[in-house]
Amino acid sequence: MDDSHWLSGIAPAQSASKKELTDVLLHSSSNDSSLSIRIAADPSPGCGGIAWPAGQVLANYLFNNPAIVANRSVLDLGSGTGLVGLVAAYLNARHVYLSDQAPLLDVMRTNVKLNDQSSRVSVIEYNWGEPKPDSMPEHIDVVLAADCVYFEPAFPLLVSTLCDLIPLPSLSQSSSELTDTSNGQPEESQEVLFCYKKRRKADKRFFALLKKHFDWKQVEDPDYETYNREAISLLRLVRRK
Repeated sequence: MDDSHWLSGIAPAQSASKKELTDVLLHSSSNDSSLSIRIAADPSPGCGGIAWPAGQVLANYLFNNPAIVANRSVLDLGSGTGLVGLVAAYLNARHVYLSDQAPLLDVMRTNVKLNDQSSRVSVIEYNWGEPKPDSMPEHIDVVLAADCVYFEPAFPLLVSTLCDLIPLPSLSQSSSELTDTSNGQPEESQEVLFCYKKRRKADKRFFALLKKHFDWKQVEDPDYETYNREAISLLRLVRRK
């Protein structure tokens, strides 16, 4: 079978001015199960209102590793359409917070209703570089970020927000132990999964800023070679001491 079967829609054609419904289909690599998420794409608020490839990669990884989010609080940072966070909700996260700027809130609310996840998902405004919203708990177990590296002036703001969300580790923790957690047994008290598509040389500036505060490692994933051909990487971040 063509190993790109589940990536057939990884970069769906997006209209610059048209609202449309899309069913994002996720596949299990270990059995024949699948999950369909209905997404209402709306380009009018900006690029965040449409589906982006790294979001589908991260969503599919979660679907194949549900224990990462099961019974844990989850923040989908820069959520856009809400795809990644909605998958976490379907996988029995304790509660999911979809976050983005104000123009994207209605898009996310629409998609929460389309997928009947209102009881498990909250939509909140969270601007990078600003204090954490009062509507979000102080501690978040899992932070998910997909396709957040795209606007160079926002790079330091995104790093600042990641630092706010993930405090410095205690002396007993070692940031050098970047153990993969796909077995659902995280080594750290908080999990950060960061998926991005390399597009510009300027992306290096973001990772230079990030390196001052975080270490990272490529997540072990059977689908890695497939999406890596699309210049997509899935990383686990750990706060540096």
